[in-house]
Amino acid sequence: MLASVLETPWLDEAAIPCRPQPDLFFAEAPADVEAAKALCADCPVRARCLADALDRHEPWGVWGGELLVAGQVVARKRPRGRPRKNVEPVAA
Repeated sequence: MLASVLETPWLDEAAIPCRPQPDLFFAEAPADVEAAKALCADCPVRARCLADALDRHEPWGVWGGELLVAGQVVARKRPRGRPRKNVEPVAA
């Protein structure tokens, strides 16, 4: 998929920080994912990047400043492992 992304004509229009560090945009650590999203903040082709990724049915990664998981935009990446147990009881 990355090869098809690099062949897109609009890629030349951007001051793209993703070119030198593509692995960051497919990172596992939530902090790395947030760093990749932050790099997209000022990108002039951000909307086209996301739209093309959705059109290509990209399964995962940061595209246009958004995180895709299983082809869907999600707000945050969950860390690996089990979630913490709630130590405080929740009032009903």
